Amino acid sequence: MRILICNDDGIHAPGIAALHGAVKQFGELHVIAPDAERSAAGHAITLADPIKSMPIEKNGEFFGYGIGGTPADCIKLAVCAVMKDTPPDLVLSGINLGSNTGISVIYSGTVSAATEAVILGIPGVAFSLCTYTNPEWEMAGRIVKELTQKLIENPMPPNVLLNINMPNLPYEQLKGIKVTRMGRSRFIEKFHKRLDPQGRTYYWLDGALEVQDDGADVDIHAVRDGYVSITPIHLDLTSYGHLKTFQSLEKTF
Repeated sequence: MRILICNDDGIHAPGIAALHGAVKQFGELHVIAPDAERSAAGHAITLADPIKSMPIEKNGEFFGYGIGGTPADCIKLAVCAVMKDTPPDLVLSGINLGSNTGISVIYSGTVSAATEAVILGIPGVAFSLCTYTNPEWEMAGRIVKELTQKLIENPMPPNVLLNINMPNLPYEQLKGIKVTRMGRSRFIEKFHKRLDPQGRTYYWLDGALEVQDDGADVDIHAVRDGYVSITPIHLDLTSYGHLKTFQSLEKTF
């Protein structure tokens, strides 16, 4: 099995090393990831500039390619160029540092790497560890290994990606694994206005997540309660329940 690994924290991030170590026994690994952090890049792709590629070594050995583009760029480049003759069987993205629950799914470059894989007809899985401090990489690696093994044994359906979020707890303290839905939420934005040394104004974005959803089956609450959250996500954004609502706008010319 050929497994393509990507992330949005950059090829030098500890999370991608943890992911690599967790799944190396499952087959032939290929790492193609951004050459620097591209967090919250969403599903952006590069059109107006060339995409640079540089081989990266770790511990004196070739690790993968650092790409001067977004996570979605990395998957496109891998499938359509670098691995064109031997495309990957599975794309794993992460392990992201920070939660990708709720509305964060829309902004996440980690999730977008898995999304691009599905667009290209390849199963995609995004892994995130819900913390920014003192990450439990050992636990995260064990969960990634366990779930990847199950997904290899039970292939995923087409047009669906999995968004997996892990609470930052030791493995022994996890409550379990839950299949969840994406929680309704929004960010309450706050911009800090400042001046640079030349007296020019700049703004620094800050904010907090406002959860607008209740229920144990919501990704945000499952992680809060100590469960690993697995959310199946599909690419069709159509609001089928509202098709009839807007039929009055139809017109035949």
